[in-house]
Amino acid sequence: MTQPIEIYDTTLRDGTQSENFNLSVDDKIRVTRQLDKLGIDFVEGGWPGSNPMAVEYFKAMRDVELQHARLTAFGSTRHFQNSPDKDPNLQALLAAGTPAITIFGKSWDIHVHDALRIELEDNLQIIEDSLAHLRPKVQNLIYDAEHFFDGFKNNREYCLATLGKAVSGGAETLVLCDTNGGTLPHEIPPIIERVKQYLQEIKSTVRIGIHPHNDSETAVANALMGISLGATQVQGTINGYGERCGNGNLTSIIPALIFKMGLECEVGKNIDQLYSASRLVDELANLPHNRYQPYVGESAFAHKGGIHVSAVQRNPLTYEHIEPEKVGNIRRILISDQAGRSNVLHKAKKYGLHLNPDDPLMSSIIKELKDLENKGYQYEAAEASFELLMRRALGLQRKFFQIEGFRVMNHKYQMDKPPMTEATIRLYVGGSEVHTASMGDGPVNALDNALRKALTRFYPSLEDMELIDYKVRVLSGEYGTGAQVRVLVESKDRHNRWGTVGVSVNIIEASWQALIDSINYKLMHDEKNS
Repeated sequence: MTQPIEIYDTTLRDGTQSENFNLSVDDKIRVTRQLDKLGIDFVEGGWPGSNPMAVEYFKAMRDVELQHARLTAFGSTRHFQNSPDKDPNLQALLAAGTPAITIFGKSWDIHVHDALRIELEDNLQIIEDSLAHLRPKVQNLIYDAEHFFDGFKNNREYCLATLGKAVSGGAETLVLCDTNGGTLPHEIPPIIERVKQYLQEIKSTVRIGIHPHNDSETAVANALMGISLGATQVQGTINGYGERCGNGNLTSIIPALIFKMGLECEVGKNIDQLYSASRLVDELANLPHNRYQPYVGESAFAHKGGIHVSAVQRNPLTYEHIEPEKVGNIRRILISDQAGRSNVLHKAKKYGLHLNPDDPLMSSIIKELKDLENKGYQYEAAEASFELLMRRALGLQRKFFQIEGFRVMNHKYQMDKPPMTEATIRLYVGGSEVHTASMGDGPVNALDNALRKALTRFYPSLEDMELIDYKVRVLSGEYGTGAQVRVLVESKDRHNRWGTVGVSVNIIEASWQALIDSINYKLMHDEKNS
């Protein structure tokens, strides 16, 4: 029986090294939860020895219970001048308190001489004793052989010797890294075959993993080649984010392993959530989604006109290599109103709404959804807004309050001091008119404060709710400061977290839409559970 393939995600570490890719600690926790739900085996959270945010993240994760994924801290072998028990990097790794630790070491003799500036034997020593120091203190210990393929091409015997020292130190998985991303698929087989032969020679049964970068546009191919040759762990990132040209794209690697190669991995049980995970990472990183991305792109299963549409309507296999639903995506017939029907039915079932495929309301929901998406609305990170949309269409959404108007004023009295912001709101709850004003740190915070102030007397549970994240994306740059913007708001109470969205050319109006949805969702959820 073959070993299941381990999926190791490094979006939160390697992925964040991508240009313009930034996540807050709360974002990283949210991504971690999604990856755990997807069935990822290892989630690499960051390098605690390199930056305070990673330390803060690992500290926060102590209160987060993961169902499957093993949280992993990443770092390097010890500094040559430090003993393992005194090395700050190794101590930071242990302080992170994770069940798994991954450390990298130098495989390429050029790096040993020019980067570390130590002797080749010294590098072998720090690999072995760094791992040996960590081994008794952690459940899973992984060794990333940095620049392995370049090192092998330059000095194969030394490169293999570094793996031997990692085995001696207690590594359970040796990950062969194409750090510069310059290796092509045809170069992989003889190198991995020699590694396997070497491990037999030293009588080791450790796992082999592969960690490809995409500088030659071959990271996915190299990952699949490595797995076909016996590697049982693959490291990559969601949507392929990473330094320079990126890492191996797990949203392409995972479905290929499962559907094309017939291999077993935990993600296979939940792979229909791959699309959602892909979109969530993009939304939280505030980056546009690549619509042409295989498997999870909007255009991956889109058909436009002519022979393609005719054939796909008769039999989708004529122009689709897998069924889009398998990865959570949908088929889009661009000249038909059928796009999104299965997705709407799936969401209705999830929200406990009774909706039949032939219900006349189905067409109106899809039309409204398409109209809103054309305006820039996206619901992957704002499912609360989507549920409210469906409930309104079905006539199931109670009107908890009615807004009559609002006003936001910024007063800049002194140029060397921040402005004062005040929001006023007039609304009705039942037959009662409420007119309130509130100060805030900026217009959105002032609006949020005024809205809560007006409603809390009627709905005391709003005291438990707080806005925890706020993101703005400019949807088109062609109109400069007059461009359309999308606002994503994340809120939470003592039991749940939810996301809402608003779109407008006016950033205050877009924020207002997201805030209103957030409060409506909270009140609806409380009512359902009362």
